Amino acid sequence: MAPKHEIAHLAHAELLTPEPEKSLDFFTRVMGLTENGSDGDSVYLRTWDDYEHHSLKLTAHHTSGIRRTGLRAGSQEALERRVKAIDEAGLGIGWQDGDPGLGPTYLFRDPDGHEFELYWESEWYQAPPELAPALKNQPQAYPGRGVCVRRLDHINYLAAEVESSSEFVRDVLGAHTTEQILLDNGNIGGRWLTFTNKSYDLVYTRDWTGSRGRLHHLAFATDTREDILRAADIFLENGVHIETGPHKHAIQQTFFLYVYEPGGNRIELCNPLTRLVLAPDWKTITWTEAERAKGQAWGLKTIESFHTHGTPPVPSPEQG
Repeated sequence: MAPKHEIAHLAHAELLTPEPEKSLDFFTRVMGLTENGSDGDSVYLRTWDDYEHHSLKLTAHHTSGIRRTGLRAGSQEALERRVKAIDEAGLGIGWQDGDPGLGPTYLFRDPDGHEFELYWESEWYQAPPELAPALKNQPQAYPGRGVCVRRLDHINYLAAEVESSSEFVRDVLGAHTTEQILLDNGNIGGRWLTFTNKSYDLVYTRDWTGSRGRLHHLAFATDTREDILRAADIFLENGVHIETGPHKHAIQQTFFLYVYEPGGNRIELCNPLTRLVLAPDWKTITWTEAERAKGQAWGLKTIESFHTHGTPPVPSPEQG
């Protein structure tokens, strides 16, 4: 079992979109992220409370989905220890030069095929004069644009088998499972894992198509629940498809709103900021199928597309 805090936090993600101009408009004008450079087909975007160069790398592609997830190690020594452990697990890819603002980066995959990058060296963001904050303990001025999400909060992956990938993240990277769903057939339907005192950073849920390496959703945190209510009106006015919410999850008690960005990727707005896992001996909460069938915390039934929509799109088992 890997020691805790070898991974400092979820840092950033690279999202693929077949509609790059529309997706960029969504993330900057509607969601309120700030552009911080570009490289070829990729644009680097940041949330206003992120201390690093970028929170999201948006890349034009022939289809949607997630290309890579960035994790920052807790130290140079922690980075070297985790690289050794990943290599021993047979899932390493190798070293490469990092994206802007990042030092040497080690690439690897989880057992389901999702790609990650792990690094230590990071250039802290220095805001230009027009984005300088009034408070010196804040990296960037509050942009006051669109939803104004505060930070990248978590990523939910679809996986052919939840067990192998979640156990890899637990045993090799040092995450802790806070909650999970146990199906009637004995399989795990979903696992929520954390590297920090947040209740979760990464989630694995079972992919009903049996496909590997797909994305369920990318989640951004807001300051308050009211920001999510306001966001629903912003999305409505901008023709953004609202899939479900606003409402409250039973698992993790997160207040949520799910939408599809123009490239087809599911995006969540969440407000989990009041719930932390402080107990060092936290015992994993297990939910049964019967309990999950009751719906969300206040009785909202889980919408069918929540179980069927993922990116990139693939044919359903019925379609062959």
